[in-house]
Order: sequence, then C-alpha cells, then structure tokens
Amino acid sequence: MVRFDSGRICLDLVATGAQESEQLCGVAELGRWLLGAGLVPGGTRLAGLDADWLARFVELRYCIAQLVHAELGTSVEGASTALDRVNVLAAAPPPGVRAIRGADGGLVRTLSRAPECGALLAVVARDAVDLLTDPEARARLRQCEGDNCRLLYLDTSRGRRRRWCSSEVCGNRERVARHRRRVAAL
Repeated sequence: MVRFDSGRICLDLVATGAQESEQLCGVAELGRWLLGAGLVPGGTRLAGLDADWLARFVELRYCIAQLVHAELGTSVEGASTALDRVNVLAAAPPPGVRAIRGADGGLVRTLSRAPECGALLAVVARDAVDLLTDPEARARLRQCEGDNCRLLYLDTSRGRRRRWCSSEVCGNRERVARHRRRVAAL
C-alpha cells in the first residue's frame, strides 16, 4: 500500500480511496494503514480488527471527503449528514496513551489498552473537525490539479502556490504534457 502524506491524518484516510484503486480493500490493508499513519504505535496488536472496523473507517473516509469537497466548493451534496456523522464519531474518547521503556531503555509510546475501533475513529474524526474549524488550516486545503487526480492536501509551501499532490508524479506529468504541446506546436 502506498501511503500519501497529505499533512493531516483525516486527509490521509481520504487518500486511501482517492487514487486509481481502493487501498482499504481488506482488513489487512486497514491494519497496515493504521500502523503506517501512526494511529497505533508499531508492534501494537490489533486483535479486534475485523470487517466491521473496515466498514466504519470507509464510512468515515466518505464523510470526511464530502465535508472537504463542500469546503472547497466542489460538492455540497450530503455534507450535512456527513457533518453529523463526523461529530458523533469525534465525541468518543480517543485511545489512552502512555510511555514505557523500550528494549533499548528509551521511552516509547504505547496504548494504555488494546485499541478499539471507536477510539481510533475518534482520533481521525477529531482531526477532521480541527481542520475544518481552523480558518488558517482550511485556507491551505487543496485538491491536486493533476489530470484525473483527486488527492487532497494541505499547502504548506512557502508562497502557498503548490498545485500538485506530488511534484514528482502529477507535476512531472503536467510538465511533460506542456513540453509535448510546445513541440507539437513547432
């Protein structure tokens, strides 16, 4: 699974369904995403992870995408229902964390108990609420301008003129297309 770093955990979740293929197509992929996104520390056992978790994370992803697209002005359909659902999920308590000594003697973060789906959903939903209620962060919200790319990200560039999710992928495609148009015009 390729993980896109959008700058926010809620947008990272949206990215799992915004690319050419579904990235959360099974429970194992969700488990890898939870670890890769940092929602659970490395080595955490995800004993309760099942198809219900997957369905609930996909539902949250859909709700967040609706809200973000409403903020960007690209779609408002279903945004009110999505907001209600995100607010319900955000109200749950997040997982408790604690520091313990690792094998090397240094402090490492761990969860105070086995992670529960509702607690992990709360972390992502709260991040969406924080993003969408913070005027400065919301003003940095962008959708990639690349052809057929739907990835969302926070523009943290110096001049706030970032256009693509990745300069190496979508940006490079645009530059190649522009070059081909110039050569064809000669």
